[in-house]
Amino acid sequence: MLSVEQAQGKILDRIHRLEPEKVPVLESLGCVLAVDVVSDIDVAPFDNSAMDGYAVRTADVAGASDETPVVLSVVDHIAAGSMPAVRVGPGQASRIMTGAPVPDGADAVVMVEVTESLEGAGSTGGTVAIKRASVLGEHIRLKGEDVQVGQTVLRTGEVVNPASVGLMAALGFSEVAVYRRPRIAIVSTGDELVGITETPGPGKIRNSNSYSLAAQVLAAGGIPHQLGIAHDNDADTRAILSRAPEFDLMVTTGGVSMGDFDVVKDVLEQIGELEFWKVAMRPGAPQTYGTIGGTPFFGLPGNPTSCMVGFELFVRPVVRKMRGFSDLFRPRVRAVLSEDTKKKSDRRYFLRGVLDRPASMQGAPCYTARLSGRQSSAMLTAMHRANCLIALPEGMSSVPAGSVVECIRLDCEEEYQ
Repeated sequence: MLSVEQAQGKILDRIHRLEPEKVPVLESLGCVLAVDVVSDIDVAPFDNSAMDGYAVRTADVAGASDETPVVLSVVDHIAAGSMPAVRVGPGQASRIMTGAPVPDGADAVVMVEVTESLEGAGSTGGTVAIKRASVLGEHIRLKGEDVQVGQTVLRTGEVVNPASVGLMAALGFSEVAVYRRPRIAIVSTGDELVGITETPGPGKIRNSNSYSLAAQVLAAGGIPHQLGIAHDNDADTRAILSRAPEFDLMVTTGGVSMGDFDVVKDVLEQIGELEFWKVAMRPGAPQTYGTIGGTPFFGLPGNPTSCMVGFELFVRPVVRKMRGFSDLFRPRVRAVLSEDTKKKSDRRYFLRGVLDRPASMQGAPCYTARLSGRQSSAMLTAMHRANCLIALPEGMSSVPAGSVVECIRLDCEEEYQ
């Protein structure tokens, strides 16, 4: 059997990012840019006020204070979106709103909180008392202060976040080229499966794996396509697996073990290429990988937890590489195990666990990790409660409480899918 790292290496060496596509700028959130974003304007496009207040000449208000306010004539009232009507001269001020263009002659803005309208309530022709001195450029946002024309503001390979969307909108980008999201076919196999709205009869179970996989695909930024259930026979399995070339990736669940009716591996060898089908891990040693018509194919185990863990370790990194990400794996942290744990020594264990808030061990901050419930691969409740996978390495048959272990964070999903 391959090690987890060997399996991941074999898979990722054969995966390439998908081609770029143009999408509306809002739909680019969470995607990886395929082009540089270059500004054709200055941001801000003109000198403008950062405050509601008065545009003044600093020379006029140099000695202003509460005790000795400077009285100026108000010659204009400038709203955001309008242009100044007159220049500010000696002894004058213009009432100005946030975002409005700064008039010629003014070199600072005094915020309204340190002023007092004396006549005309701040309208043109009145007067205002300025109660604080200003420095040159105070409360003025200069033209090109944020972005200058011709400047590259976002680069190929950056992940688009909400600020990126706002920046592109400010630069007039209604759409942008990003590496596209993969279309992923999801197939459940097994004569025991029925639809989730059906009441299972004797020997039957609902097809929940298809939904947990589709949710994992969505969380990773892919586009899931649920193709239904393939029954445990060669013809049915062949027919549905033959659709793999219609998609960027195909993932099946079930039918990859050693049972008399597990036909997925055999069909893959007939219509595609099998790369490997066992990994030294638990849960889910039967992890099948190959290609069908050039489309990457994953045959994950049928037990719900084994299926989800297999997706986390092998499929999710592929989805991220196809999307253009450079960071393919979830973050890992070290934690102190809070309970004795036994395992088989010949394989890597990925136990569903809970990372608790950082504590202190010998003065160094650390996490503590505990099991999230019973570890049967057929049970989803422990996976539901888990915020990490506790990775216990090969070569150990028991890991005592107090051991420092590595944990894969599951609570660090992409924010934008």
